[in-house]
Amino acid sequence: MTPVTTEGETTKPRAATARRALVGRLSWGLADQAASSMSNFAVGIYVARSLGVTAFGVFSLAWVTYGVVLNVSRGLATDPLVVRFSGVPDASWRGAVARSSGTALGVGAALGAVCLVVGLGVGGRVGPAFACLGVVLPGLLLQDAWRFAFFAAGAGRKAFVNDLVWGIALVPAMVVAARVGSVSAFVLAWGGSAAVAAVYGCLQSGIRPRSTGAREWLRAHRDLGYRYLVENVSNSGAGQLRAYGLGAIVGVGAVGVIRGAELLLGPFLALLMGLSLVTVAEAARVLRRAPHRLGTFCLLLGGGQAVAALLWGGALLLVPGRLGELVLGGVWSSASELIVPVTLGVAGAGLGTGAAAGLRALGAARLSLRSQLIASACYLVGGLGGAAVAGTAGSAWGVAAATVCSSAVWWLQLRSALREHNQNTIREVRTS
Repeated sequence: MTPVTTEGETTKPRAATARRALVGRLSWGLADQAASSMSNFAVGIYVARSLGVTAFGVFSLAWVTYGVVLNVSRGLATDPLVVRFSGVPDASWRGAVARSSGTALGVGAALGAVCLVVGLGVGGRVGPAFACLGVVLPGLLLQDAWRFAFFAAGAGRKAFVNDLVWGIALVPAMVVAARVGSVSAFVLAWGGSAAVAAVYGCLQSGIRPRSTGAREWLRAHRDLGYRYLVENVSNSGAGQLRAYGLGAIVGVGAVGVIRGAELLLGPFLALLMGLSLVTVAEAARVLRRAPHRLGTFCLLLGGGQAVAALLWGGALLLVPGRLGELVLGGVWSSASELIVPVTLGVAGAGLGTGAAAGLRALGAARLSLRSQLIASACYLVGGLGGAAVAGTAGSAWGVAAATVCSSAVWWLQLRSALREHNQNTIREVRTS
């Protein structure tokens, strides 16, 4: 006789399989970001130890500028890809990735040309670093586009391998840069090794970026893309303006001190960024399969990151001074004084990312944009206002307070979006 099974008995294995798949995708996200962040962490440490506080400040200005350009690319190219092409059939994914990666490459070429011209015009100590950044931007943005494309397909292992290739290529490039001994050489080494990984991404995916498809991509996803563009740029732009303002108010060395304190949170930031690569895609899957669980998923996600940040910051307070100097050199003494405010700021950001993932999954671009604009304004006011009142430490504490308050804004907007989504769902059921 054929054994009779109930619906509950068949549902449990499916749920267990879905949980294992989720854990697997999150694990690859963490592994990928660990590879990426360890490379970035090594570059930051190497530059800090090799060139000193002032030169490290110049490098940090180029770094935050790259962050702005990266967020332009993500807003226009990869964020819409993750929201609308996660878990879709392969043919649909491949066509979307060709256009999305072509858009990222076009953004890199256009804004890279701007950085090159500005760098050549500015001159001095900062100009050459910006000019070199302009040269390497296309490769940096294309490499990042492959990562998001692989995670949208649920192929996090390929993203991990791609970042591993970048890290391997970075080793000889850093050796050459150290011999040259300039900020520009380190920028070229960092970006040039990313270009190697970007080319490898084409081989991994079997897809060639279609720059000619950029206009079609932007037009098809303008309802999300342009709002995500403003949202992302307001986020990274606030960080860039804070760095420039801090340099003007306190000095370029203060930018290096803040960056050094952030490097101490590097391993945890790797966790946060690694999860961010997959959280929107996972939240979108939760919304499709069990929409009533989205709020809980986001709360666990954000709360877990906040707690982890506090634990990591607490551990940093126990680090002996000699070990800190071994890692950051002369930057340690100043950076270590900012561990508490920087940790609180990262914890607040981690809590807010849970709500942000939910808003992205819901496609609530209007509410997401509103939240980010408020958060960016608070960040900028806190960072520069604190710097004017109490220097570098004041800027760090101002940002911490602003980030915690901004997290509350994100959660209030998510609550509104969930309420609206539930009402629309009930209305559709009643009219069907």
